[in-house]
Amino acid sequence: MSDQYDEFGNFIGKIDDSEPEDSSSSSSSDDEEDEEEEPKETPMDVDNSVSHGAIVLHEDKQDYPEAEEVFGKGTEVVVGEEDTQPIEKAIIEPKVEKKFHAPEKKKSKRMNVQDDYIHHVMRMPKLIRNLTVAGSLGHGKTTFFDYALGESGRYTDVRKDEQERALSIKGTPVSVLMENDKGKNYLFNMMDTPGHVNFLDEVAAACRLSDGLVLAVDAIEGLMVQTEKVLKQALLEGLSMVLLITKMDRLILELKLPPHDAFKKLQHVIGELNGFIRTCQLHPRYNGVHPRFSPDRNNVCFSAAKFAWSFTLLSFAKIYAGYYNNIDPVRLAQRLWGEIYYDSVSLKFYKEKTRPRPEGKDDDDDDSDDELPERKLAFVAFILEPLYKIFAQVAGEDPKSLAPMLDEIGVRVWRNELRMDADDLLGIVTSRFFTDPSGFVSMVTEHIPDPSSNATNRVPWLYTGPQAGPTAEGMLRCDANGLLMVYVTKLYSRGDASAFDALGRVMSGTLRRSKQVRVLGEAYTEEDPEDMSLAETNRLWVPQGRHRLEIDEATAGMWVLIEGIDSTIMKTATICDAKNDSAFVFKPLSFVTSSVVKLAIEPLLPSDLPKMVEGLRKINKTYPLAQTRVEESGEHVIIGTGEMHLDSIMHDLRKMYTEIEVKVADPVTVFCETVIETSSLKCYAETPNKRNKITMIAEVLEKGLGNAIEKRDISLDMGKKVVRTFFEENYGWDTLAARSVWAFGPDTQGPNVLLDDTIASEVDKRGLLSIKDAVVQGFQWAAREGPLCDEQMRNVKFKNVIKTLKLEDDAHSLLVIDKFAGHLEKNNIKTVCIPAGFTACLQPMDLAFNGPFKSHMRERFSSWFQKKFCKAWKKGEKKARQKAGQGEDPEQEAAVSDRLIKMSQKVKTGTKDIRDIHFQWIHKAFTDVPVDSLRASFVKSGIIQGDDVNPAADLDATHRLEPPADERDELDQETHELLEAAAAEFDALFGYDDTPENSDPSG
Repeated sequence: MSDQYDEFGNFIGKIDDSEPEDSSSSSSSDDEEDEEEEPKETPMDVDNSVSHGAIVLHEDKQDYPEAEEVFGKGTEVVVGEEDTQPIEKAIIEPKVEKKFHAPEKKKSKRMNVQDDYIHHVMRMPKLIRNLTVAGSLGHGKTTFFDYALGESGRYTDVRKDEQERALSIKGTPVSVLMENDKGKNYLFNMMDTPGHVNFLDEVAAACRLSDGLVLAVDAIEGLMVQTEKVLKQALLEGLSMVLLITKMDRLILELKLPPHDAFKKLQHVIGELNGFIRTCQLHPRYNGVHPRFSPDRNNVCFSAAKFAWSFTLLSFAKIYAGYYNNIDPVRLAQRLWGEIYYDSVSLKFYKEKTRPRPEGKDDDDDDSDDELPERKLAFVAFILEPLYKIFAQVAGEDPKSLAPMLDEIGVRVWRNELRMDADDLLGIVTSRFFTDPSGFVSMVTEHIPDPSSNATNRVPWLYTGPQAGPTAEGMLRCDANGLLMVYVTKLYSRGDASAFDALGRVMSGTLRRSKQVRVLGEAYTEEDPEDMSLAETNRLWVPQGRHRLEIDEATAGMWVLIEGIDSTIMKTATICDAKNDSAFVFKPLSFVTSSVVKLAIEPLLPSDLPKMVEGLRKINKTYPLAQTRVEESGEHVIIGTGEMHLDSIMHDLRKMYTEIEVKVADPVTVFCETVIETSSLKCYAETPNKRNKITMIAEVLEKGLGNAIEKRDISLDMGKKVVRTFFEENYGWDTLAARSVWAFGPDTQGPNVLLDDTIASEVDKRGLLSIKDAVVQGFQWAAREGPLCDEQMRNVKFKNVIKTLKLEDDAHSLLVIDKFAGHLEKNNIKTVCIPAGFTACLQPMDLAFNGPFKSHMRERFSSWFQKKFCKAWKKGEKKARQKAGQGEDPEQEAAVSDRLIKMSQKVKTGTKDIRDIHFQWIHKAFTDVPVDSLRASFVKSGIIQGDDVNPAADLDATHRLEPPADERDELDQETHELLEAAAAEFDALFGYDDTPENSDPSG
């Protein structure tokens, strides 16, 4: 048998002829046996209705019985599918509650104030102080907040990652009632800002809401890089400043400096700060006078928050006044700083250290005065030596001998407290000796103004709109009954990262919950209101660190957290009443640093791309200096200020906002593009009709000018005369170039300059100014994204050298209108209705409709112009001036302006009637064109806007025939003459002098 199979088991032998018969017979016998046994089994799938041998279709075949046949009718059958869930995943997942904020703590005694009392103080701006506490990393800002608020454990580090790192990442607002040394309460809106140099954007956002800065400086480290940047930011914002010297205990316990050397160290730190301030660019409100820190001015506070004490010279002098009734604390405080010495023998203060020798005594003669103690510096004798003695006694003495000494200075401790560690006992003794931070509170209330007093400095700097009118006047008064204006500078994520709450300062008016408001973005203008939305304020809170106090309304001068308006806010926003359509926006944030590190990211799973994009949008909201964009290659890029900044961004992106895996490329530095020599070619751009041409060249900007622009040493807001003088005196520019600066870019204070280098005799300057805004916009775009690698340009000077402008009639007419509108705007006259009327009348001259120009069209236009505009305005102006006198003083001029404003409003309300007159008049001129078609053409071409017009009923091709060239030229010439006559009439009407002697060649 083994020879008939190979090694793999395949049959290789010969087959006998009898085998098939046997096998067939055996198989047939087996089948017969099976057939005989089949009837014995219970059938499951046999249909008795089908006879044996009948043909059964596939769809009628029943292999198994129905569920109703087996289990009966009315039984519900559930078919389970195969489980595709991973084994490591729970069948029912537990509900995970996101919580990225540290747990709330019980309020301290200082924070636990009745809500009604806070609501009462909120309504009095004179008792409010808005301030930012800023400084370098590790200089004790957060610890000082713990001491001032009576809390512990880095109370203002709200986020969990801040607690884990012991590093502040976000600015934390705290509103708390503080008591000064006279027992008077003030509401302090304070912001604890990060000290890391990568988070300077948080300092900028906090300074924009504040009236003053508390600069925290370590007593040993002194002036640091971050301290310099904070000072620059505060000086550019025009904030009042006070100095907080922290960690005074390090001079005693770490350096172990003698009292005299400790005084010299403190004197050096203060002098170093004042020296740096003298080198900084100042805000106009300082009037050229640099702020100066000096303890004798009571704008310097010394503290050691670790041991819960702080003092100013005045508060320390009041401690002496409490022991000696005959001491005037104000006069004593003035003698406790500087080179002023105290003589313990005569009990007087002197400016000389050594005692003068009596007359007739030689240096070699013995004198009993030599054995007298030498004079000491007043700060050393009255402040440092007592402090050193307290530290030495508490740290070194036996508890039994320590109690009598503490009784002498009025400090009482319990027996169990005497057995504590030296650090804990020091904190108890010094906190009871200095009691509370009333000295710090008195210093702040004296040198940092309240919102109502400082509004005259802040509003003109922050508000981009006119400073006259009800909106600006309400903010200048900080009026709670004025028009609502809120400045939002920061968005804060909720504890579960589900939404954002906007932090803003109420500049005027009263913000209430469930109020309909307008949210104006940074790009909002009256001409382009696209960046505007309507929203409703759901809930309002007063921020208190880890706690929030819910309120129903917030009045002028307060900080408030707002729910429900964050959907359209990206960085900053302006909140106003829903019916206030004349409000302007506040300025966007300005920074003394920029984002320089770029990080490319992509999701691990391509399907998570939408989630990542949504997360990047939230990152862009909550980090003021973070930028997110998509490169031409399609990769998503985050630009931040440094490694720590990007690390925090990636933490928020991965854990708070998306919960997806993100791949990160190596970070790279953002570069700038520039030029190294003057352009060899003149680059030009033409309009599609080949009639307008602009030519430019690029040059290297003068050395140091780019930095001066970024430092705001020069700004176009300073006025033409200041700008001209700056460039002529500092960089040797000629007068024509100095007067022809159009813009800095990017972002109005960038290190690139756009110049108009054309000559008035070669180019129509009026036509050139009509396209200035478009050219400046293109310059800003080009400076922001250079031609090489889409990076920002730097130190490049662009010059407009040649312009060929052949503007159409409508452009010329609009130029004349702009002259009128600009002159009227100086008198606070809203003239938007006038250009609308002019444009609707003049634009049809450039639209080639069917039919020849009628000879009487010019006469009709002249008649309509004289009747509807010139005479109407002259008559109204004459009546207004007769009513207000001759308009020789400002009050009468204001009355005339008010009258003209009312006239303008009347014309605006009758705009529809005026437009109807336009249609009828033009219809008579173009008799072959139906009125409805003409109206539709006006809407489509942008001349007018109307909801009752059907754009589909437009002119077809047969209605777009050009008129004869000779008639067109004749019409153009006479139209220009008519416009010049109208311009002369308006000049006479408003006293506008446009003679060459009084005109400005630079525009």
